Amino acid sequence: MRFPGMLKASAVLTLTATLAACGGGAPEAPATDAASGPHELDGATHDELVELAVEEGTVTVYSFTSRIASVEAEFEAAYPGIDLIGHDISSSEQITRLLAEAQAGTPSADVAYISDAPVVITELVAGGILQNYVPQRVAETVPEEYREPLLANRLSTKILMYNEDAHPDGTPVENLWQLTEEEWNGRVVMVDPGVRGDYLDLVTEIVRRSDAMAEAHLELFGSEVVLDDGVENAGQQFIKDLYANGLVLVDDTDNVNAAVGATGQDDPPVGFTSYSDRRDNEEEGWALQASLETAPSPGITFPAYIGMVNGSGSPAASRLVADFLMGDDSETGGAAFDPFYVPGDYPVRTDMTAPEGAVSLEELSAWDIDPEETAQIRDDVSDFLLTL
Repeated sequence: MRFPGMLKASAVLTLTATLAACGGGAPEAPATDAASGPHELDGATHDELVELAVEEGTVTVYSFTSRIASVEAEFEAAYPGIDLIGHDISSSEQITRLLAEAQAGTPSADVAYISDAPVVITELVAGGILQNYVPQRVAETVPEEYREPLLANRLSTKILMYNEDAHPDGTPVENLWQLTEEEWNGRVVMVDPGVRGDYLDLVTEIVRRSDAMAEAHLELFGSEVVLDDGVENAGQQFIKDLYANGLVLVDDTDNVNAAVGATGQDDPPVGFTSYSDRRDNEEEGWALQASLETAPSPGITFPAYIGMVNGSGSPAASRLVADFLMGDDSETGGAAFDPFYVPGDYPVRTDMTAPEGAVSLEELSAWDIDPEETAQIRDDVSDFLLTL
């Protein structure tokens, strides 16, 4: 694995001299302000960042995935003078912490590796708590929608999954509305959308796609959706019917995976979870499989963002982490990207190949969320869920 300039012991260049003239060390981040401009290190070379990052010594990363532990090991092997401190924290908890820390003026993290795009963009980015950084070496290979307003390194998923051990011929659910029928009463599992923002985004997208949900209802039942009192559209009606049909809400994705995927079950439930969790099938004794043929869609895809925390004490090391999370220059991303190079995760870099065995985004047919549009109705959907 090699990143440009990683192993060069170059002298500190013009930027470093400028910093030294100002007193040396890492520059202070600008005040938390949505209007604040680019950080002065955004234009630094890789060698300059390495030099400054070694002086900083540590970098703290909040990560919405436990795979940060693997990233930590590889990063420290590549940069032995820098200690990466990774914290596995859900995006919802990250948002709470980052908001509180910014208000107190005591940021604890340097990098946020985070999903829940609608809240991240409207609160953390718009509020100046997170700032964007796009390494120049990957700028031309990442589509604009994944470079702004924050850089993403991959698309993640929340989709319907089933147990392929019990259903070797394919998914037992060809239409989402089947989940509202008696056959699936008490046999659909999902993390509570009130606990995890990415699952609230899933529910919100179903509401946002109400026209598609109405068409799917007509296709399955041969009739138009009849809306209950207080229900505004087909998406809301589906959610209401799903809850009324004994939807099992849990507080952790692993609980969904175990309930759905455990082998040896005669009549296992289905559930909404991360497609990439199939990577743990062998180790955990699961038989998770994506419900690819489900109309109108099995779920959602969403960006995994890399945000620079405003006021970071390690701004140079933060930028090295962002660069590292994008993978090396190979078509697989190398050891740096290896934790995410699995079927069910989708690299955003156009010069990377898909992992072996991965279905394409077209085959997946999941809805790609629009963070800004989702943000407009997300609170209303949350309020609606409280009535169920």
